[in-house]
Amino acid sequence: MKQELVKDWMSSDVITITPETTLPEAHQIMKNEEIRRLPVVDQVGRLVGIVSIGDIRAAEPSPATSLSIWEMNYLLSTLKVEKIMTPEPHTIRPDATIAEAARTMLEHRISGLPVVDQEHHVIGIITESDIFSMVVLHQWSAEHA
Repeated sequence: MKQELVKDWMSSDVITITPETTLPEAHQIMKNEEIRRLPVVDQVGRLVGIVSIGDIRAAEPSPATSLSIWEMNYLLSTLKVEKIMTPEPHTIRPDATIAEAARTMLEHRISGLPVVDQEHHVIGIITESDIFSMVVLHQWSAEHA
């Protein structure tokens, strides 16, 4: 199992956004696609950041705010992802092992890693769920071999 590679378990149909994407747009994409993180890329597809559902929730106003609903909606509609994203996130290469990916996630207390090529273009994403799936499938295979 240690020699399993990221490229064999990553999701390669990655949805990305740009730094100019608004907070409500990013939130809607996450809800529609049922995902918890979005890599943020520049005009040529190079990774510049990542935004998570936690980042979005943290940027939303508190119920105790003195702003009116219209003021809050206006402010949220103009807030760009570049203001709340994590710049230069931890990444992994497709030829790295699953063990390396898991170690990186544990060390940095993160639940997903963008997978990038040599030019830093996003080609996939590997998450805790992908690793859990691999472990379960390997365990299932071992029990039924």
